[in-house]
Amino acid sequence: MRVCVIGTGYVGLVTGACLAHIGHDVICIDNNEEKVKLMKSGQSPIFEPGLSDIMQSAIQSGNIQFSSDLAAGVAHGEILFIAVGTPPLPTGESDTRYVEAVARGIGTNLNGGYKVIVNKSTVPIGSGDWVRMIVLDGIAERQKVLVPAGGAPAEDKLPEIASHFDVVSNPEFLREGSAVYDTFNPDRIVLGGNSPRAVEMMKELYAPIVERKFAADKSLPPVPVLVTDLSSAEMIKYAANAFLATKISFINEVANICDRVGADVTQVAKGIGLDSRIGNKFLQAGIGWGGSCFPKDVSALIHTADDYGYEAQLLKSAVSVNERQRLIALEKLQQVLKILKGKTVGLLGLTFKPDTDDLRDAPALNLIEQLNRLGAKVKAYDPIISQTGMRHGLSGVLVETDAERLADSCDALVLVTEWHQFSTLDYGKMAKLMNNPVIIDGRNFLDPETLVRAGFQYVGVGR
Repeated sequence: MRVCVIGTGYVGLVTGACLAHIGHDVICIDNNEEKVKLMKSGQSPIFEPGLSDIMQSAIQSGNIQFSSDLAAGVAHGEILFIAVGTPPLPTGESDTRYVEAVARGIGTNLNGGYKVIVNKSTVPIGSGDWVRMIVLDGIAERQKVLVPAGGAPAEDKLPEIASHFDVVSNPEFLREGSAVYDTFNPDRIVLGGNSPRAVEMMKELYAPIVERKFAADKSLPPVPVLVTDLSSAEMIKYAANAFLATKISFINEVANICDRVGADVTQVAKGIGLDSRIGNKFLQAGIGWGGSCFPKDVSALIHTADDYGYEAQLLKSAVSVNERQRLIALEKLQQVLKILKGKTVGLLGLTFKPDTDDLRDAPALNLIEQLNRLGAKVKAYDPIISQTGMRHGLSGVLVETDAERLADSCDALVLVTEWHQFSTLDYGKMAKLMNNPVIIDGRNFLDPETLVRAGFQYVGVGR
C-alpha cells in the first residue's frame, strides 16, 4: 500500500520505517530540511535500537523515501499518518498547533482518490472530528483560491472532495528503547473510526503484523485488533498511560512506607506481582517516571476532565507522588552526607529510561537543579549522552566520558537510569577513586551485596 507519514519523531519515523520494512511504499515528510537530508543518507536522527538498520534496508529496497514536500506526500499516500508532536502547554493541555497545520495542509493538497487520514499523534479526545473539520477548512480555502476573478464559485466540487477521505484514530503504544520491537510484536492494534472502508484499509495495512509474519515468536495467535469509535480509541491511549503511571506512583508510595517500617519493596513487589490480577510489570520502585508520554498524557487527561466538570483526584495524586519521588534521591544523599554544599555528586545515567537519548522531563534534570541549588558539584555519565554530545537543556553538570572518570573524587554516586551497562561496571575500582564510596540506587537496579563487597555503602529505595 502507498503510505505517507507526516512527522519523523519517535513515533513517525519508527512507524514509517517499520511499514516500509514489511513491504509498503512509504514516504516520510518532515519540514526540517537538515533532518530530511540526514534520513536520506540512511542515518536516524534519534537513538532507537534497530531503527537505523531497518531504515537502511528499506532505502536499499526502494520502499521508503524522505521529503519535505507535503503536497508530494499527500499525492503519494492512500493512507496519511499525522505523527507530529503534541507537546504540553503550561496549563497541562496538549499543544495541537502542529496537528492543525498538517490537517490544514492535507486539505489544501487533497486531490482525486480516496484517502484515509490517520491520527497517530496523541491528541485530545474529540480530535478525530476536529481534524476532519480542519481538513475541510483546508479544502474550502483551496476552492476559494481556485475561483478565477469574476468567475463562478467552485463550491460544487467541495462535497465531492470531502467525500473522498475519512479520519481514523490509531493510537501508538510504543516504548522508547524498544519501539521497533513493539511495532512488530504489539499487544493489540486499536482502530477508531466510523467508516467500514477506512477500517478495512487499516486492517489490510497491518495484516503482516497482525499475522505475526515479522514477530519474534511467529507461533503466537494473531494480534487482537480492536475497532472502536473515534473518541474511545483516543481515550484508550490516555487511559493506558495514566494507568501505568499510576501503578508506578503506587509502588513508589509503598516503597516510602517500606523505608519507614523496615520492609523491602522489591520483595513486596514480587509478592503482589504474582497475583494475576495485578501482574509484575511497572512495579519497580525508584525515583519516578518521566519522558515525553506519561507526564504529558496524564496532565492532558486531567485537563480534559476539568474541561468537562470532573476532578480526576486519583490522577492528580499520581502526579503529586511522582513529583515528590523525584527528590527521594536528594533526601537520601542528605541523610548520608548531611550537608551537600561543597560535595561532589556523580549521576549514573541522564536519560529518562535506558536505550534512548531522550532527556525530556527526565528525573535527572530535577536532581541536577536541586543539587546545584544546594551548592553541590554535579558530574554525570550516560552511555548515549556522553558519546553523542546530545546535551540539550543540560546545565550545571559536567558530563564525563566514562564511569571511572565520573567516580573520581566523588562523595556519592546516584544511579538515575538503569542502563544494562551499569550492572557490569568495575565498582571495586570506582570505590577506590571516590572520596566517600556511597551509592544511592535510584532504580533498585544493582545488587546490594555486590556493591557492599566492592566497598560501597549501598542505599536503595524502599529497601
